[in-house]
Amino acid sequence: MAKYTESVLEEATLEWLEELGYSVVGGPEIAPTPDGERPERASYLDVVLVERLKNAIVRFNPEIPEEAKEEALQKVLRVSTLSPQLVVNNKTFHSMLRDGIDIEYKRPDGSIAGDKVKIIDITNPGKNDFLAVN
Repeated sequence: MAKYTESVLEEATLEWLEELGYSVVGGPEIAPTPDGERPERASYLDVVLVERLKNAIVRFNPEIPEEAKEEALQKVLRVSTLSPQLVVNNKTFHSMLRDGIDIEYKRPDGSIAGDKVKIIDITNPGKNDFLAVN
């Protein structure tokens, strides 16, 4: 019986994800400066690649005002602190992925609009930026 190591499983998974259209990069490449060749996070503690998330919000919500896009971004960044229960935070984030993020903003006429800011395109998955980091 063949024995599989974690690294063998990880490599197989990365190959599979790449075949599905994911971009694959090594963790050290996007590490914070001065370590990373192309830093995408300020700290090793950052789990969200903020610029990628901002780009998705802009791409999928062109009609939403900038301040509402920023509010949606901040809601995503704060989701891990909503509850001490990880499962609650994960469910909240899943809802954001699936349904969008509830926001309100002032229209030019002064009235308040309620809307959803999308962070992924569920109906057209090819429009998303999928990244697997080793």
